Amino acid sequence: MTFRRSVARQERAKNRDTMQIPLPRTPDPREAPALRWGIAAPGSIASDFAQALSTSTRQSLVAVGSRDRERARAFASAHNIPHAYGSYPELVSAVDIDAIYVASVTSEHFPIALLAIEAGKHVLVEKAMTRNAHEARVLADSARDNGVVLMEAMKTRFLPRTDVVRQLLSDGVIGDLEWVSADVGRSLMMNSRLLDPALAGGALLDLGCYAVALVLFALGRPNTVRAEGVLTASGVDRQTSIMMGEFAGHPGAQAHVFATIGADTGRRAQILGSRGRIELPDGFYGPGRVEVVLATGATATYQPDELRGRASMAYEIAHFAEVVHRGDSESPLMPVAESIAAMETMDRARCDLGVTYPGEQPCVEITREMPTSSPSA
Repeated sequence: MTFRRSVARQERAKNRDTMQIPLPRTPDPREAPALRWGIAAPGSIASDFAQALSTSTRQSLVAVGSRDRERARAFASAHNIPHAYGSYPELVSAVDIDAIYVASVTSEHFPIALLAIEAGKHVLVEKAMTRNAHEARVLADSARDNGVVLMEAMKTRFLPRTDVVRQLLSDGVIGDLEWVSADVGRSLMMNSRLLDPALAGGALLDLGCYAVALVLFALGRPNTVRAEGVLTASGVDRQTSIMMGEFAGHPGAQAHVFATIGADTGRRAQILGSRGRIELPDGFYGPGRVEVVLATGATATYQPDELRGRASMAYEIAHFAEVVHRGDSESPLMPVAESIAAMETMDRARCDLGVTYPGEQPCVEITREMPTSSPSA
């Protein structure tokens, strides 16, 4: 009897200390139907996109456009792209292009995306979608009116790692949500683009958008947003700290995000619940591990077996192609309403910080309520 009781205790301890973690349901990017793509604005992120598309999907990259024709030609030569255009109107008017990837600086996302939408092209626009929520709403309205797909290229949302978290939240594994936190910082003060208000520079729109998107993914839209930060001499945010609360679907939950271009951070994220926590320890907005720790002592880790680095952009490219191929109006994983809600949240934070971009009102007014539940978790 003593031996049997000892074995039973050992078995209970084993069950307490281990748990099953769901496997990602993310399709192989190479299985997505092919679209004919054009890239607007050659640059470093466009180069990453082109490489991910050509090496990890069966999509077709047929054109690149820039205001500088020679720059477009050099990019086309480097990435074996057949056509190079010296203006964005030329690019979006090309009849052999199904979709445009907008890879410009943030200040140019809105005019280029709107041009492409009005030309009848589906549009994948790099994060943050626009400078502010007003511009995002205009794009959404135009995409609906023109019958094309608009999606923010928030690559985190389409990773296998994120689908593991999605399932954990949907299954209620960690109980009622209490807290979400994320930090994202890199030492980028020598990057002139990020210091320029005319280019919509600063930590929040370039890096903090990843953390804000994670909060909305887990908790939905916050009804209270309070921000503090430190500005550069040029008037953009060097660092931003945002507290969020009053989430309709999670009334007791709070969230905190921190973004900086002044220092490297661990870039970690954590989702806490009444029965445990989910940790994203190694660069939460890229491919990596998912660690679950329950109050019972049970633990589990998802070890990534997925595309890494720049190749991980293939997941968002493939998902966008699937949405277009199915004839859907938008992505179920990154709906436009959620991108607008993220822009509203960042607008409210910038109001607190006193950060205004050229052509904006001193404080961007939030005028339209968005859904408060998370459509993606």
